[in-house]
Amino acid sequence: MRLAFISLMLWVVAAVTAQAQTSALQELSTGNDARGWEAVGRLDIDGKGFCTGALIAPDLVLTAAHCMYDKNGGDAVDTSRIQFLAGLRSGRPEASRSVRTAVIHPSYTHTGEATPAIVRYDVALLQLDRPIRSARIEPFAVSTSMRRGTEVAVVSYAQDRAEAPSLQEVCNVLGQQDSVLIMDCNVNFGSSGAPIFRYENGIPRLVSVVSAMAELDGEKVALGMDLAEPIAVLRLALERGRWQFNTPPATARVTRPGERADTGALFVRP
Repeated sequence: MRLAFISLMLWVVAAVTAQAQTSALQELSTGNDARGWEAVGRLDIDGKGFCTGALIAPDLVLTAAHCMYDKNGGDAVDTSRIQFLAGLRSGRPEASRSVRTAVIHPSYTHTGEATPAIVRYDVALLQLDRPIRSARIEPFAVSTSMRRGTEVAVVSYAQDRAEAPSLQEVCNVLGQQDSVLIMDCNVNFGSSGAPIFRYENGIPRLVSVVSAMAELDGEKVALGMDLAEPIAVLRLALERGRWQFNTPPATARVTRPGERADTGALFVRP
């Protein structure tokens, strides 16, 4: 695991030197600004924090698996105490639902670290207690086609911008290693699980979710996963009622904000 971590560090060094142009964050504070992005919502987790998630069906939300664990103690979160606030702006969501159940990828192990073996499976699929059926809220289709050099977009809630989503219309996939995507997208605490989109024929399709953020020599990058394999496994797991999220993980060391690993790079969960 340590070797994979160092390998990723060296690879990021090369990727950061080739960053392409990115756009600034745009707050989606009005109905006109947010039109088309209402299916992105804030996940309020047991009153202890929040992540970002996105509808991929009227009753299914895609987010990061590590959002299902308490960030302090590492215990499993009671899914009935999670609220999905679709299109939340200025304290008012377009729709609000509780989470009935959740599945995480069977290969995901919660350690708090951001190694390739963990990031690539850091995906959870949440089933809401009731479907969201609204003409204003259209779930996103999932695309499983990614490649280096692809321009992508991200919509997220985050620290200091928790009351309205922000859109970064252009950021870039700098490269890919072991199904982990390295992107120059602007993310922060609360952006975990935020949807990464690629435009296909002018339509945004979900291609990844934010798992972690990294800082190396002052350059920030976001880490996500190629969804091709994980999304198929999660859908099947939910259909068969397997791998339901209901047990606490084993304890492990957590890399906390501001803590540097001995590689000289900073990896934290957004």
